Order: sequence, then structure tokens, then C-alpha cells
Amino acid sequence: MHQPARLALTCLLTLVATLSVDLAPAVAGQAAAALQVGIGYLGYRPDPGPLLSNIIPEPADAGLQGAELAIVDSNSTGRFLQQAFHLTRANVDTPAALLQAAKAQHDQGLRLFVVNAPAASLRALSAALPDSLLFNAGSPDDSLRSNQCLGNVLHSLPGRAMLADALVQLLVVRKWQRALLVVGQTEDDQAYAAALRRAAKRFGVQLVAEKTWTFDNDQRRSAQADMPLFTQTAEYDVVLVADERGDFGEYLPYQTWYPRPVAGTQGLTPTGWHKTVETFGAAQLQKRFEAQAGRWMNDRDFAAWMAVRSIASAVSKLRQAEPRALQQLLLSEQLPLDGFKGRKLSYRPWNGELRQPIPLVQPRALVSTSPQEGFLHPFNEMDSLGYDKPEVTCSYP
Repeated sequence: MHQPARLALTCLLTLVATLSVDLAPAVAGQAAAALQVGIGYLGYRPDPGPLLSNIIPEPADAGLQGAELAIVDSNSTGRFLQQAFHLTRANVDTPAALLQAAKAQHDQGLRLFVVNAPAASLRALSAALPDSLLFNAGSPDDSLRSNQCLGNVLHSLPGRAMLADALVQLLVVRKWQRALLVVGQTEDDQAYAAALRRAAKRFGVQLVAEKTWTFDNDQRRSAQADMPLFTQTAEYDVVLVADERGDFGEYLPYQTWYPRPVAGTQGLTPTGWHKTVETFGAAQLQKRFEAQAGRWMNDRDFAAWMAVRSIASAVSKLRQAEPRALQQLLLSEQLPLDGFKGRKLSYRPWNGELRQPIPLVQPRALVSTSPQEGFLHPFNEMDSLGYDKPEVTCSYP
């Protein structure tokens, strides 16, 4: 290389090195200036015990995958606002381990949590973390939303009352006014049945009979013999089933004494989210989730996704992550949230439950979405689903 060229190259390299040194502190300063928002994920699902059917079990990572996708979504926009979101995960096998994991995350400085756990664990976490904000993405327990409110908890998963109201509204629209109610033996089945009774009374559907499932045999072998006789009673328009674990409900469709539809935990099912929800941009969310998780997005995944996105939306508006400030904003109804359901969502200030339309699905198709047309409310039609303000007896927040 000629001497002039060598000299020019040396000068250029010196200039590049100098600029790199000068810019490094500025880049580091920008990274340090970004608001760091830590979120804890706490997951515990009890062993359902031996099942009497061959129902497909819920994925072991249900909820967690939704939270992780929401972190990716939040950081895609957060980097332009100098905000960075991080998820600390804990999926455990016992309530004691869940509480221990929560305290460990709290000791690390986390004050925002997404919880996928039963109601008893959520109550324990709420008491143990009074300075934190928890999002319930795992328990549909109605007492948490009606008479045992937890002041530092928001509910992104719909309660059983919301689901039952959504279903019974459609029954009224279809003029299925008479129902047979079949109830399983677990506490969760009893709670779901209570929600169905409440909704039936609320919207004027008659329960012509109620039967408790007491069989302990495998219905794969005897459904054709058992189900028609078991469902023989006064004439009905629809069979409502409360079988959250899936012991027998899958064998009711096409086996009833009268040729009638089945709805509830099986058959026509109300749910917070389902693969068949595709409108209002939901198809893009479904595709991104499936690319990440390798499976369909379910209601727990959506509830966890919605919880993280609620945090990110509030942080973006307030430019801070203080739990009480975020909760106050989310309860103020001044921050409409996008949940790909065709309506802006918000948290009810009287019990912290997320207002949201409820899809009514069969296994492979979306049938309808509630609230149904014609079910009015003085302020918000979505408040025709679940516990309205006058029905809530606990003080919140």
C-alpha cells in the first residue's frame, strides 16, 4: 500500500475508534436510563387426581406462555419509550413452594405479579405481599369478586359468574328456556353449578330438574347405556353440565334422553379465550402464540397475556411502575385496554374484574359472543356479565 493511502487508512481508523469511545458512555447512559419493570410469574396448579375420562389435560405451561409472549410484545414498543420489561418465572408443585417463591421474588425487588393458582393460594399471596399488585390469571372463584375481595388483586381471568351469564344469555336468545342441570362431585363443579343457577334465575331460564353425577365407572365403555337413562326427566331444551375436571361431561352430547344440545363445561362452552377467536386482529395474536409455544392459546394464557399487557399499558402512560399508582389508573377506566375482542376493556372499580366479551365455542368453532344483543345496562353492556356493582358486598380496593 502506498504511503498516502496508508496514512489515510490510519486516520480513518483513529477517527472510528475515537467516535466509539465517545459514544459508548452515551449508549450506556441510555440503557441505564430505561425504566426497568420486573414482573413475577407465580404458577401452581393442583393435581386433579385420577380422571374417569380420557380428556386432554391442560398444558403444563398454560399461563406462563401467555405471560412470556406479553413480555415480548411489551418490549417491542417499550424500547421506544425507554422501558424494559422482565419476567421472573416460578412454576411449582405445592402451595408452600408457591409462597416461598413469591417471597423470594419479592426480596429481589419485584412488586408486580401474575398469579396462576387456585383461590386459596391467591388469598395467601395477597396477604403475604400487601405492598404488591397481583393479577389473578388462574382462579375463576366468584367469592373473590363478590364477597371476599382482595384489595391488591385485579382479575384478568373471567369468573364463573361471567361465564355462566354469557352462556345463559345465549340460551335466552335461542329460546332454550328449560334446562336440565347435571353437576359433578368436586367443589369446583359445585361452584360452577352455583353460577349457572344464579344466571338462570337472573335471566329467567327454568331448571326443570337437577341431577348429581355419582357414577364412578369409565364412561368410554358405558355411556350409551348410562347417559340416556340418567338424563330421563321432565322435558328440557338444553342440558347444562358442571364438570370442570372432565370426568363425565364429554360423554353427554348425543347421549341424552331427549335429542337436545349440551352446554356448560362441555359442549357449548363459555371461555375467556379459544383458538377459534380470530376477528379484530386476534388471528395475529394466535399465530404469534403458536409460533412461540407450539400449541393453541387457552384462557389461562390469554389471562396472563392480558395481565402483563395491562401493566405495560399503565407503565407507558404513567412512566413509573409503582403498584398502587398502576392499580388506581387501571381502575379509573381512563386507560382502555386492547384485548383483540372488538371492545376496549377495563377493570371494574368495584371488584377489580376485567370487563371483557366472552366467546361461546364448541371444540372447533366460535358459536357466538356475549353480551348478546338486547341485554342492556345503564353504563356498559359488558357489566351484564358477572357481578355488577350493587351485587358486590365487599369493600374494594
